[in-house]
Amino acid sequence: MLLLFRVLGRLPLPVLHGLGWGLGWLVWLFVPAYRRRWREHTALAGLASRERWRSVGEAGKQVLELPRLWFGPPVRVGWEGAAHIEAALRHGRGMLFLTPHMGCFEVTAQAYAERFGHVKPMTVLFRPPRKAGLAEVLAAARSRPGMASAPATLRGVRQLIEALRRGEAVGLLPDQVPPEGMGVWAPFFGRPAYTMTLSGRFAQVPGTEVLLAWGERLPRGRGFVVHVQPWSAVMGQPLAERADEIAAQMNRAMEILIRQCPQQYLWGYARYKAPRGSLPPRA
Repeated sequence: MLLLFRVLGRLPLPVLHGLGWGLGWLVWLFVPAYRRRWREHTALAGLASRERWRSVGEAGKQVLELPRLWFGPPVRVGWEGAAHIEAALRHGRGMLFLTPHMGCFEVTAQAYAERFGHVKPMTVLFRPPRKAGLAEVLAAARSRPGMASAPATLRGVRQLIEALRRGEAVGLLPDQVPPEGMGVWAPFFGRPAYTMTLSGRFAQVPGTEVLLAWGERLPRGRGFVVHVQPWSAVMGQPLAERADEIAAQMNRAMEILIRQCPQQYLWGYARYKAPRGSLPPRA
């Protein structure tokens, strides 16, 4: 599998995005469970028809752009809001980057590592894949200067907290469904979703600046733009204290980001699945 990713990584980004667009539609056509989730989630969010249909191809692009980002030549990346990172670095504050399953979330960490990693590295939280071949790919892909990874285990959580205390950067996807016992039920587009409490725990580490970030995929393979916004500018309120209230705030923040570019959100992701042994409350 590693060889396949390396070969794909040599292809131009416009070609990979074209192939990815086709892949997205093939999955939508031939995987009923995925198609059902896509319909339910886009309807729940009230997406316009044009945004709904564009999201099908964008999901496929997200998959096939990964080999290029991991193993190919550098891609063009612009910034909007990099001044917020520079300010946090000047004041020696740790940075918690919260990114939804939108656009190219892989490019956000890579772009930070390339531009700011020599000052303070970024550590990203990830769930180790079960397949050995994919684990080998991820290990090779994320071994780069200025970026490290931590598993979603107790040891990994401690590693991330220590990184924040050192004034470094931490990145995670707060709309990822956590294992049982590591989340609470909170509304997401009006429906209860099992939501991780780790993001709130990290945000409460003293001296941490919470930044909302996502990587916009530009049309015709022209690269990406990383958007960075501080929590206060997006939410207009401080973090709550209770875990359930923080989870609701995190979901609301993700909704606001997603509304900025809904056609690039991964609507087929099983966001509302319940962990084993847990039942969702009534909406």
